[in-house]
Amino acid sequence: MTPRLDVASVRSRFPALSRAENGHPAAFLDGPGGTQVPTTVIEAMSSTMQEGVSNLGGGFGPSNDAATISDAARSAMARFFNCSPDEVVFGQNMTSLTFAMSRALARTWDSGDSIVLTSLDHDANFTPWEMAADESGVYVRVAELDTETGTLDPDSVTDLIDGSTRLVAVCLASNALGTTVDVATIVETARSVGALVYVDAVHAGPHRLIDVGALGCDFLVASAYKFFGPHTGIVYGKTEHLSALRAYKVRPAPSHPPDKWETGTQSFESMAGVAAAVDHIASLGEGEGRTVIESAFSAIGDHERTLGARFLDGIADMSHVRLYGIPEMDEGRVATFAVAVEGIQPDRVAARMAERGIYVWSGHYYALQVMDRLGVLEDGGLVRIGFCHYNTTDEVDRALEVLADVG
Repeated sequence: MTPRLDVASVRSRFPALSRAENGHPAAFLDGPGGTQVPTTVIEAMSSTMQEGVSNLGGGFGPSNDAATISDAARSAMARFFNCSPDEVVFGQNMTSLTFAMSRALARTWDSGDSIVLTSLDHDANFTPWEMAADESGVYVRVAELDTETGTLDPDSVTDLIDGSTRLVAVCLASNALGTTVDVATIVETARSVGALVYVDAVHAGPHRLIDVGALGCDFLVASAYKFFGPHTGIVYGKTEHLSALRAYKVRPAPSHPPDKWETGTQSFESMAGVAAAVDHIASLGEGEGRTVIESAFSAIGDHERTLGARFLDGIADMSHVRLYGIPEMDEGRVATFAVAVEGIQPDRVAARMAERGIYVWSGHYYALQVMDRLGVLEDGGLVRIGFCHYNTTDEVDRALEVLADVG
């Protein structure tokens, strides 16, 4: 049985949610650009710095503490991804990690090979691969999203995969439209020709259960600040790849994975925050180990579907508001919505909402290919409104009221 999310209890853990703007209680509907953090994450990070932590390998107290923090963070993310701790790599952010991985993988490509990208992806899962391909003489094939539905048909990706394909880069959920992607089907085709699959799960992280075993992917990347943690990136990589690939690193750095991929000194306070963020999510579920993560995301999913359906029902009656993407809350989307208000620039809509204490994003949010294909890039992009587990039905209604007023 799926546990019911106690939203009032959840909100009490997030001090930022008590903020006010122009006399209005703040509604953080900007989660797709970064979520707020619970007190437990704040305390985990601050206590790490307050108590003192040293670099790894010293053999004394604060250095041993750093090792304990690193191990705990790796184990937490292994539970989050459903993988081995040795398959978890930490870095500055998703973009930096993807650039590093693209350089390492490009060394294995030959001129005449091909890679497959998609126009649904965030630019951080597009440009690094495009640049690596250009430097390696590798051909880039781009799978196009359906601009009418905002979806990516797996066939549009698999049809581009052949014997020359070395890599497929695809998102698990679109940061722009909220669309989810059937990655497992894509992985199956890629595997049949020996191609690797690199999955951007940054936007899926706070909304959907991630299971790298079920997906079958070779790499998957996420960002902790999207699932209630600090600004830190995390990559899952199959042991065979992390071991065989040559990492760009300095000579004294370890030569074994996952350490060889973690260039320089890691942010131990951030790693402590990552473990606390996973623990926060686990606290919403029932059971133990991986089961509690599964239970938590079941509860989160139920709540977010309620919020998303309420929002979609509300804008359905607004002739001046156009939704880009799937108009129903089903398995094909998460509760992230891109809209345009007739006759009003997206940044002005966002400003009007901010005046009423409602925080949303406007622009392209680095989803350049999406905005270009939709024909809105040159017009300032779209307004993005996102709901996560700490948002309420009252906040949905407040957002709807402003959208109705600006028409």
